[in-house]
Amino acid sequence: MQTNTNIVNKLWGYCHVLRHDGMDYGDYVEQLTYLLFLKMAEERGAVIPKEYSWSVLKSKAGTELTDFYSELLRGLAKQEGLLGAIFAEALSKFTKPVNLKRLIDLIDEIEWTGLNIDVKAQAYEGLLEKSAAEGKKGAGQYFTPRVLIQSIVSVMKPDPRTAKDFTICDPAAGTGGFLLSAYEWFLQQTGSAINREDLERIRKKTYFGTELVARPRRLALMNLYLHGIESHIRLGDSIYEPDKGDRYDVVLTNPPFGTKGANQIPERQDFTVGTSNKQLNFVQHILTILKPGGRAAVVLPDNVLFGDQAAEVFKLLMQDCNLHTILRLPRGTFTPYSQGVKANVVFFVKGMPTENVWIYDARTNVPGITKKDRPLTPAHFTEFEKCYGENANGQSSRNENDSNENRWKKFTMQQVKDKNYKLDSFKWLKEEDIEDSEEIGEPEELITDALSELKEATNSLEQIYAELENGTTK
Repeated sequence: MQTNTNIVNKLWGYCHVLRHDGMDYGDYVEQLTYLLFLKMAEERGAVIPKEYSWSVLKSKAGTELTDFYSELLRGLAKQEGLLGAIFAEALSKFTKPVNLKRLIDLIDEIEWTGLNIDVKAQAYEGLLEKSAAEGKKGAGQYFTPRVLIQSIVSVMKPDPRTAKDFTICDPAAGTGGFLLSAYEWFLQQTGSAINREDLERIRKKTYFGTELVARPRRLALMNLYLHGIESHIRLGDSIYEPDKGDRYDVVLTNPPFGTKGANQIPERQDFTVGTSNKQLNFVQHILTILKPGGRAAVVLPDNVLFGDQAAEVFKLLMQDCNLHTILRLPRGTFTPYSQGVKANVVFFVKGMPTENVWIYDARTNVPGITKKDRPLTPAHFTEFEKCYGENANGQSSRNENDSNENRWKKFTMQQVKDKNYKLDSFKWLKEEDIEDSEEIGEPEELITDALSELKEATNSLEQIYAELENGTTK
């Protein structure tokens, strides 16, 4: 019997052979995407031009095979719908016919549509995770730890049964982790208690996203397809393109960390605060695309919560939305993908002003996450989920005593104003003395902290200098 573990190991083992063909981890998973899709499409009897079918591909050999494979990718990229989306800008990375032939044979050994959906999809996700962990420029920049995603989804309860036009969006979709987890949560809630018509609607008209980079978008489309979801993930720029008018009931997202490419202010009338900070612009974008009454959960690094421009954005957000909860994540949550980043999850509902902000500190005096010795587990978020409560909009009755270690605390709107809307300022737990030098922090973490503080100081100095030039200082 095939399991996700032995399928992943079999396919991943062959990746090391292909390294000698000049193919990196990300390239390998991408090529697998094309070939897996063709194999499963044939098994399902899906509509694919006969000349580009799996049967025709596997009948080729030698240089005829590599030439035909390149021709096949070009031909499928010209097709309409999901087919064209998955193969958009697809290129073959194989230089040796024997390597392509061997991979085709490996995939052909497995009857993919005969596998349990979970086994099939988890096998694919296992490859994505290996690519993220082992590839320097692999899927890591698009990969949010599954444990964290599942915790966020469990409190957000994105239930498509609540309305016929219910929609969920990730405007920084990456490889589709949030959308996939939202669908898995829905299936867990319903089991088999849903009629075929509703299930068809939910699979085809519920899950939306935008992704800037072609490769992760393709991986997302394929990942969701393995679960039977016909998602709508657009290739585009959520921040710099004009508002397209689409509105959603739930937004779940982890905007990319860092400042790469963030060197100009978007020209959008719906963005009240002009900034080149990507994460702050994502917050403004989410404010636009949420339906009235819609809710969002957004992963944001610490440095986005304490700057002057952050204060402006969050002041506006808290006037228009109920920012009811912040989860301060453990150190190293994104190890090994974005090591050193300290981050939070902010939860808000559009359409009502903020009265109180509840913060759960899952970081102070919690040993940092490491890849092997101290991995991120569901236990890291068990108490947070209990404190959050059953109401997805954060309206459950809450009590600070719900946390055994005083990690759960309420702050009034007046206290937030007194801190000038700098939400990173609320620290009430005292960090215990660290005797073990290993607990001081990874070099990447220390550098990230130092750079964040330096950037904030520089921004403040630039603002003061501008005011001096304009004669506006008091």
